[in-house]
Amino acid sequence: MFPYDPSLLAAVQTTPQSIPDVIQILESIESICTDGDGLKWFNWLYLQVTQAVETPVSAIGSGSFTDPDWIAALDVAFAKHYFAAIRSSLSGAPTPGCWQALFNLRDQATLARIQFAFAGMNAHINHDLPQAVLETCNATSIAPQHGTPQYTDYTALNTTLDSLINGAKITLRVRLLGDSIPPVSGLDNTLAAWSVAAAREAAWNNAELLFHLADAPPLASAFLGTLDGLTALASKTLLVPVP
Repeated sequence: MFPYDPSLLAAVQTTPQSIPDVIQILESIESICTDGDGLKWFNWLYLQVTQAVETPVSAIGSGSFTDPDWIAALDVAFAKHYFAAIRSSLSGAPTPGCWQALFNLRDQATLARIQFAFAGMNAHINHDLPQAVLETCNATSIAPQHGTPQYTDYTALNTTLDSLINGAKITLRVRLLGDSIPPVSGLDNTLAAWSVAAAREAAWNNAELLFHLADAPPLASAFLGTLDGLTALASKTLLVPVP
């Protein structure tokens, strides 16, 4: 779709092992994508979020998290899903529908930058995050449960995320190429109805469900397929052109 897509594909070939690795890949994507690429604006917001997570995790003794190693591992596992979606889409391989909905419209100038940012968050949180939580819990022999230190750390991020997203609603409220959109539009109602805290809570609940489906792989696979379908529908709703 864009002449630099081979460079974009090359940027996501490396598997991150730490939050600084994730930030480096996100910065590479940002430097490659032009302003007219919708992917740039989700990536822009995701980079800000990751940097906000990295600061307290790397500050020894900051006390921001009870289990900073777990949060760091989750951050890396989470990012891998985003990079994998870019890889599969640009390689022509099967890609989650919730991500492909965004990739298909990367060059649509009638859309607003904030729409791409929210569609990416929708795909990443509702579809990818439950899997990343489960993967991190499995790797650390911790069951995903409410009331655990890991869950407390997980929800502690909501305030930071809300602040960044509220800022993005202002900064990115222009069309893809930077021209203005109507001061009042249906887009505002759509964005107002989307809650990052609610989406992250649903993601944790779905991780718990997937944990209990570990002994029933066909059911787990069917659940993820349904989740992708519902998330893809939400992405398409978020990507309706602004009049």
